[in-house]
Amino acid sequence: MNPIPNDAALRAAAETVAGLLRDHGKILATAESCTGGWIAKQLTDITGSSDWFVGGAVTYGNPLKQALLGVTDATLAQHGAVSRECALEMVSGALQRFGASVAVAVTGIAGPSGGTPDKPVGTVWIAWQRHGEAARSGVFRFQGDRDAVRRQAVAAALDGVRKSLTV
Repeated sequence: MNPIPNDAALRAAAETVAGLLRDHGKILATAESCTGGWIAKQLTDITGSSDWFVGGAVTYGNPLKQALLGVTDATLAQHGAVSRECALEMVSGALQRFGASVAVAVTGIAGPSGGTPDKPVGTVWIAWQRHGEAARSGVFRFQGDRDAVRRQAVAAALDGVRKSLTV
């Protein structure tokens, strides 16, 4: 099991992503639910982030997922907010609506409540997309308390952005 990322590890991951975005001339947008803007915070803690980070949306509630990112009623009714389908619609909406060249979206259950047998606490869907390319997604089952789940989600989201820029 990987250790829970500390502040220094999250900072290092954000700095790696920042360097790649700068090097490739890409602009990143975020769409965050359970991470509550933590990805955007990590990125904007870096001086000069306005050169490669356009911003993002914290869409914790479903109405904002719909209004800001274009998540459909059908997706929420059939699959729920914590699903591959929702993460994919979130990332696509962020990419298109925020004028970015790369986007990441996170939706999950950080706990300690809210889990179900099918979607226990720690279930997090993350999706990544580059302009003109198909989105990719992954489901994670993070362990630990609310802070630990959120830290792991931020780290995984940034790692996926890093991978999308080094392919």
